Amino acid sequence: MDKQALKIDISKVKLTDIDLLQEIGRTTFIQTFSDTNSEDNMKAYLAAGFSREKLFAELCNAESEFYFAAVENNIVGYLKINTGQAQTEQQNNQSLEIERIYVLQEFHGQRVGQLLYEKAIAIAQMKKALYVWLGVWEKNLRAISFYEKNGFIAFDQHIFQLGDDRQTDIMMKKLIQPNA
Repeated sequence: MDKQALKIDISKVKLTDIDLLQEIGRTTFIQTFSDTNSEDNMKAYLAAGFSREKLFAELCNAESEFYFAAVENNIVGYLKINTGQAQTEQQNNQSLEIERIYVLQEFHGQRVGQLLYEKAIAIAQMKKALYVWLGVWEKNLRAISFYEKNGFIAFDQHIFQLGDDRQTDIMMKKLIQPNA
């Protein structure tokens, strides 16, 4: 597909989109991590992390937002952001967490992730966040490189539990410049 011709639409996920969210969430997580994690740990995480009940609760939380990236009405990626008490680790009431940016593998390198990232930054500016932060698995070098390219710096680490595997996430953040 011609990278120049790719039209990517970003739209907010609605409660009625829960099945689409569950599908893209599971598919992209499997594509990203199945090669480097056990099948049992993947199954355990997918069952808990992408259950309808958990997604419903997240979609109903006023401090969490999801956005789809679509190409020709097909969902190819998504973004999840959190503010306030919805942040997975309490940082600051004036911070915004990018909890997830996932893109189908066949759309890697076609600006989908970049546009989802830019959406998160625009929301952070609108909400007058002081900084944006995230956790990224220390072995996900592609994602670390993406965030470093976009001006993020490592500041800490935390544990991400995937089934019975305690994994180390690098916590990264970027100061936000207010809109002029």
